Amino acid sequence: MSDEFDQIVDAPFDDALSQRYLVYALSTITARSLPDVRDGLKPVHRRLLWAMRLLRLDPASAYKKCARVVGDTIGKYHPHGDQSVYDAMVRLAQTFSLRYPLVDGQGNFGNVDGDNAAAYRYTEARLTATAVELMAGLDEGTVAFRPTYNGEEEEPEVFPGLFPNLLANGASGIAVGMATSIPPHNVAELIDAASHLIDNHAAEPSALMDFVSGPDFPTGGVIVDSAEAIAGAYATGRGGFRVRAKWETEDQGRGTWVAVVTEIPFQVPKAKLIEQIAALISEKKLPILADIRDESDEQIRIVLEPRSRTVEPQVLMDSLFRLTDLEVRIPLNLNVLDANRTPRVMSLKEALSAWVDFQIEVLVNRSKHRIGKIDDRVELLEGYLVAYLNLDRVIQIIREEDEPKPVMMAEFALTDRQAEAILNMRLRSLRKLEEMQIKKERDALIKEREELQKLVDSPARQRTRLKKDLAALRDRYGLDTELGRRRTLIEEAGPAREIPLEAMIEREPITVIMSQRGWVRAMKGHVDLANPDAMKFKEGDGPAFAFHAQTTDKILLAAQNGRFYTLGADKLPGGRGFGEPVRLMVDLEGEGNIVALMPAAQNAKLLLASSDGRGFVTSAAGAIAETRKGKQIVNLRAGATLKVVRQIGAGDDYVASIGDNRKMVVFPLTELPEMGRGQGVALQRYRDGGLSDATTFAFSDGLSWSMGGESGRTRSEPDLSAWRTARGAAGRMPPMGFPRDNRF
Repeated sequence: MSDEFDQIVDAPFDDALSQRYLVYALSTITARSLPDVRDGLKPVHRRLLWAMRLLRLDPASAYKKCARVVGDTIGKYHPHGDQSVYDAMVRLAQTFSLRYPLVDGQGNFGNVDGDNAAAYRYTEARLTATAVELMAGLDEGTVAFRPTYNGEEEEPEVFPGLFPNLLANGASGIAVGMATSIPPHNVAELIDAASHLIDNHAAEPSALMDFVSGPDFPTGGVIVDSAEAIAGAYATGRGGFRVRAKWETEDQGRGTWVAVVTEIPFQVPKAKLIEQIAALISEKKLPILADIRDESDEQIRIVLEPRSRTVEPQVLMDSLFRLTDLEVRIPLNLNVLDANRTPRVMSLKEALSAWVDFQIEVLVNRSKHRIGKIDDRVELLEGYLVAYLNLDRVIQIIREEDEPKPVMMAEFALTDRQAEAILNMRLRSLRKLEEMQIKKERDALIKEREELQKLVDSPARQRTRLKKDLAALRDRYGLDTELGRRRTLIEEAGPAREIPLEAMIEREPITVIMSQRGWVRAMKGHVDLANPDAMKFKEGDGPAFAFHAQTTDKILLAAQNGRFYTLGADKLPGGRGFGEPVRLMVDLEGEGNIVALMPAAQNAKLLLASSDGRGFVTSAAGAIAETRKGKQIVNLRAGATLKVVRQIGAGDDYVASIGDNRKMVVFPLTELPEMGRGQGVALQRYRDGGLSDATTFAFSDGLSWSMGGESGRTRSEPDLSAWRTARGAAGRMPPMGFPRDNRF
């Protein structure tokens, strides 16, 4: 027992922790999360494909259960959880996840809605032609092999095939302290760029943009970034791409239309996207959208129905791009393990160059391996020729000697392998014909060896050969083939416009009515305000404010405490019944203290005045409040209240003010300051009482007021020069016949 305790070592906790965490971090970075720049695979994918290759699951063979593949993978090569390995396998088979799938799946492998695949006991798989291309050359000495985790078998360190998988299929992964995110690209474009790099190793990164126009997602869509932004991301290996859904309008007859989305952005689950848009409709966050329908089958078809035919299609789609995943940003972080297994962020040019260098290395290794095989075969053929030329003596030695091998080696100067091969020859191959065939085969092999040796010795020949091989690959993945055609469009577009809420509301005339107790309603159309049927109120209540407006207006409500509140005209309760208390819509204090209710006209100015005779001018737009709490515009002195809120007319140039003491002053409007918030300045001076009313008018027109009574006549005072004075004066009695209530 004491031996065990002797092995315990005291160490500071932070040292022990950092040491262990570093080991974990390194294993996550190098053996789990980051792809290799050479074949673009992480270990789990490489081991899955290797296990499938050993199970002979090539494209021409029958499918095998995924459980079998996963079992082989975790039993022999990848000692991790079966579910994580199966998830990795499922992704390799999904046509909407990989641009060029590496696994050909049969059964339910999930869908673009975001549903999961069936369990691995139900699904079957085999390799695709692309995966076979990626593994081509594994038996030809092209790459190194290493022992598996238990030392029982071997696995390749990397796949040598001529398929540019890293950029063609992309990758994403989160390691410790670093992550990677590489979108998929078009193989034909990558091959063109690689061929250009083979000829011009020192090419500028921007030169590759002539070949690679941007990512090419399996789900299509539209990349709306500028060419400069795309080039900038590729030059550094860091950046992102804005990807939008592809859509079109469909005419429904009689002027109506719908928008139809046919392609959605990469890795956006369709079901989640539809929920998102449906939530906008139910929460009334996008009033111009009436309905959404999912009519997808194999092809995506999401139908968006506008509220009315007058809605602009571009406005509707711009709003959806801003508010939903119909537009997403797909990051680019080209963080990969280089040929020395060191993680680093590469530019597009560096990644392609590293891949080209690796392919040349594979080409040389394959040639050297073949030269070795030729040398072995030529050695045997030379031995066979000796046997034919001395056939009778060879037969005699074999018949008479107990140990024929050393005798033959001594007599004909044969090597051990040659003598062994002669002894193992079948009798039926001792025909005269064989000698001719052997000479022919030997000469052909020697000629092939010379060509291969030239290839190994000449970098120029290696580049030419690689370009030729790439051209053959490009024919199979050309832009005119079904698999190779470009799916994602590149169309530059600015950021989706922020659509003002007014643009989303249908403009309709309404009549806004508020009672003295603060019940508000909006009747459809511009109702005659003299009509008693329109002006019905609860018992004990009466009219306070009534005016015509539009549903797109903002309605300003001013309270006696100097706070301004905003109501959306489209959100007001309907005109049936008595409406609703305005206190349910805004946080209004007290009862019966509403000073004004009016539409906030664009560019309009308001005259504000308090009961102690102070006032200023403010803009209607500045008084609009975004929240229920409203906005404090007038700072009142103790005991004072907000008394006057009036819109200033277009031609108004003077202010008239009258006090409770029935004294009136008239002064130029320019003497009042324009403020966003404040106490204002004195309009008029009072010995007792306060302000009764104030208004603005055009001095040249004078003032007019209603005579009251049933006659409906008005009285005018065109010449007001007698009352004209400086702001803040006490003033004098108003003109004859001025209303007794001191109201303009």
